[in-house]
Amino acid sequence: MRNVPVHTALYAIEAASIASNRTFMIMPDTALSAFSLPPAGALGAEIMARADKLAEASEGGPGVTRLVCSPEQALAYEFIRGWMEAAGMTTRIDDVGNLVGRYEGEKPGQPALMTGSHQDTVRQGGRYDGMLGFLVPISAVGALNRAGVRLPFAIEILIFADEEGVRYSTSLFASQAIAGTFDMKVLEEMDENGISLREALTDFGCNPDNIPQIRRQKHDALGFFEVHIEQGPVLEAKNLPVGVVTAIAGADRLNLTVLGMAGHAGTVPMKQRHDALAAAAEMVLAVERVVSAHPGMVGTVGRLETLPGAINVIPGEVRFTIDLRGPEDTRRKALRAELLAELEAIAEKRGVTLNHTLIYEMPATPCSASMIGQVEAAVRSVGVEPLHLYSGAGHDTMAMADLTQVGMLFVRCNRGISHNPAESITAEDADVAARVWLNFALNFSAA
Repeated sequence: MRNVPVHTALYAIEAASIASNRTFMIMPDTALSAFSLPPAGALGAEIMARADKLAEASEGGPGVTRLVCSPEQALAYEFIRGWMEAAGMTTRIDDVGNLVGRYEGEKPGQPALMTGSHQDTVRQGGRYDGMLGFLVPISAVGALNRAGVRLPFAIEILIFADEEGVRYSTSLFASQAIAGTFDMKVLEEMDENGISLREALTDFGCNPDNIPQIRRQKHDALGFFEVHIEQGPVLEAKNLPVGVVTAIAGADRLNLTVLGMAGHAGTVPMKQRHDALAAAAEMVLAVERVVSAHPGMVGTVGRLETLPGAINVIPGEVRFTIDLRGPEDTRRKALRAELLAELEAIAEKRGVTLNHTLIYEMPATPCSASMIGQVEAAVRSVGVEPLHLYSGAGHDTMAMADLTQVGMLFVRCNRGISHNPAESITAEDADVAARVWLNFALNFSAA
């Protein structure tokens, strides 16, 4: 690939951004001036072509379906391993099924800046969720390698075997193995065909008994930096190609049951009813109203079941769920208490009983102040005004935070659609993400 002076690439990218109606100014940055970049847009084009190729490693049907320890994962690793080795990395597959690529620093064996994401998908998912997190750094490291640039630390690109938890009812186990928080009991989880995770890993060529040895030591990990599509509409609404993630939201999930009095739909007067569904309907709207008054918080009623469910019977029981998320644990817990108090008041007013159970609680994962600042500087270096936002979805970064400091970069996706065959990004935005990644790595400080 022909290299061009950095200022030529900068001006070309700026022109391309104007032509595509993606308005952001590219400014020269001293960190990238130490070597010549590929032509403007080349990294983005390479990333998109590889994403298309990787999408071939999929079960049949719409979109991309690639589960852990599957023939599709093996084929994906064949592609990825070739790209890593062409970029100057050594590669290996560990005993939990992760593919690890290492680009040595100025001296062999130095601590590593870690980066990457997951290779697996939901069923009939998209081709960028997870994949962008390793395709961007592979292309960026390739640019460093072609220029003969070595950094004062190693770079490790981690392709996690499973994050989505589709085949097995647990997620993040692959990154937890790296972070040292893997629960060996997970190996006995069964898929829908009665195959345990232990059996699946063994068939994939791994030795599950060695998983405890996968754990990295804190002194070997300088930080973990994940690039990911936003999976939301904020960057598109702001007309920005990338954004700086400040935290991954914590989440509460509750099961709630409203108990009223079932009765004949034609004989019980309206004012004498204890209609569980009418009460639940008011509660659902209260979730929307109360949570909307707390900026940055979101709440969702995702499931509602009415009993007995007959057309001519007043509902006597309703079961529903609440998913509550936010970037700060203290605020989220306070909101949960406020919301439950409001729902109890509705139940009392309507003469019904409300029972609730907290079935899931995941604390928020804040990105470190140092990583946020460095990602912000890298975004600003390519002429994009940094926008801070948090992730409402979970990521491997959550697990890696138990090992080292973490940071994330979001990349704009079309209409915020994800986990869907319609998932889409542009080559221009992928190119910007690669340049941000390069600048972040070239200026990275673990302090």
